[in-house]
Amino acid sequence: MKPPRVTDTTLRDGSHAVRHQFTREQVRNVVTALDKAGVPVLEVTHGDGLSGSSIQYGFSRVNEMDLIEEARSAATNARIAALLLPGIGTRKELKEAVERGIQVVRIATQCTEADISQQHFGMAKEMGLEAVGFLMMAHMRPPEFLAEQALLMERYGADCVYVVDSAGALLPDGAAARVRALRQALKIQVGFHAHNNLGLAIGNTLAAIEAGADQVDGTMRGLGAGAGNAPTELIATTLDKLGLNPGLDVFALLDAAEFVVAPMMPFQPIPDRDSIAIGYAGVYSTFLLHAKRLGQQYGVDPLQILVELGRRKTVAGQEDWILDVTLELAQRQHSTGKEAASA
Repeated sequence: MKPPRVTDTTLRDGSHAVRHQFTREQVRNVVTALDKAGVPVLEVTHGDGLSGSSIQYGFSRVNEMDLIEEARSAATNARIAALLLPGIGTRKELKEAVERGIQVVRIATQCTEADISQQHFGMAKEMGLEAVGFLMMAHMRPPEFLAEQALLMERYGADCVYVVDSAGALLPDGAAARVRALRQALKIQVGFHAHNNLGLAIGNTLAAIEAGADQVDGTMRGLGAGAGNAPTELIATTLDKLGLNPGLDVFALLDAAEFVVAPMMPFQPIPDRDSIAIGYAGVYSTFLLHAKRLGQQYGVDPLQILVELGRRKTVAGQEDWILDVTLELAQRQHSTGKEAASA
C-alpha cells in the first residue's frame, strides 16, 4: 500500500447537511485550517455541483463562485476543486469557476452514464484543469461493469476515476472489488468516495486503499449527505497509524474538526434509523433531508419514503420522485384510514 492523496469535500458534500448555507467567513476559516494541516485538495461547490443552486436541489445562501473565490484566496498550498454534474453544470459555469480559482474539476455521472461526460472532460482539459471522474451509486453495478465505464472516462481525458458509494451501501469487500477492477483496467489513478450510512465509511476507505486506491475523500466531522462521509481527521489518524500518512498534520486536523467545523454544524451526521435505511435500500444519500422534510409536511414516515425510493432504484437527478412517493404514500395512508373508520 502507498499513501493516498486525500481530498476534503466538507465545503461541497457538507453543503447538503447545512442546506447549502455556507458563508464566505466559514469557507475561509475551513480552508485556512485544512490548508495549514496539509490537506492537498479542497472541494468547494454547492452540494450538487456547479449551478446546483435551484428549486430542485436547494438554493445557496452565497453564490458558489464567491465561495470558490474566497477559498482560493485563503489557500496557500491546497488546490481548490469543484464538482460538475453534466446536465446541471455547463461550460459557462465551469469557465467562471476557473476564472474564480479552481484547479481541479470532478465530473460526476450515474455509474451507468459515463458516456455523457465526454464533452465535459474535453472542456476541462482545454481549460488546463486536472479532471477527475466520479461514478456515482457504484453499488448498483458489478466491478467489471464499472471498469468499462471508467475506461470511457479515461479515454475522454480523466486523470483519475473514483468509485463513489453515494448511498453508503457498500461493504468492505464490495468497495475493494470495485477499486481493484478499476485499478487493473486503467492506466490512470483510481479514487474512492465513501458515505457512512452503514457505519462503514472508514472501513470501506481503508479497504479501497488496500485494493490500490490512489485518492480518497473525507469531510471534517463526517459532515455530508445521509449519515455523512468518512471523517477526514479519522482518515488522517488511521493512515498515520498504518505508516501511510501522506503529509497530513493529524493534531491540526483534530483541532480543525473540533474548533472550526463542529461549531458551524447544525447536527452531527450519524447512522441513525433513516440514514441506515438509505444504506440498506441503496438510496442516494442526499435524499435523506428531503425525505425527512416532506415526511413531516405530509405525515408520512421518512423510512417508508426511503424504502420505496430504494425499491424504485432512484438515482441522482430524480429528486422530484421524493415528492411523488411521499404523496402516494400519504394518499395510501388516507385511504386506509378511511376504510378502517368505515369498517
